[in-house]
Amino acid sequence: MSKHNFEELLDKHHLKKTGPRLKVLSMMASKNTATSQPDLESVMSDIDRVTLYRILNAFEKKGIIHKVFDLNGTANYAMCHSNCEEHHHHDEHLHFNCTICKNVYCLDDLNLPPLKLPDGFKMEGFTLYANGTCPKCAGAIAK
Repeated sequence: MSKHNFEELLDKHHLKKTGPRLKVLSMMASKNTATSQPDLESVMSDIDRVTLYRILNAFEKKGIIHKVFDLNGTANYAMCHSNCEEHHHHDEHLHFNCTICKNVYCLDDLNLPPLKLPDGFKMEGFTLYANGTCPKCAGAIAK
């Protein structure tokens, strides 16, 4: 995604186009794994912790990013699909936690069967986790 697309994304969700917001979007879109606030803090020293927290919170609320937890219970964030909306995420996909590198991957391309809940239950979303070894770590072990 380009800076122009990030600006359109912020406009779509009625958020001001600020330098820190654009920088966070750029960083998150460049990663193929979910990332935690501490990881973002370590590479964005010009954005203070409170501002970063507020940006992540606003992005999650608006449906720009979604939260997924790693094996240690740390919140990680990944970009949402374009059909996510404020207060209603459509990121019902498998989240894979690598037990070696500790990265969290969103496996969007897996076809998950629809969930049929018992009568009386109303699903607002779900999160599915798996853990094991990612291809990069599996390749390193095999060598």
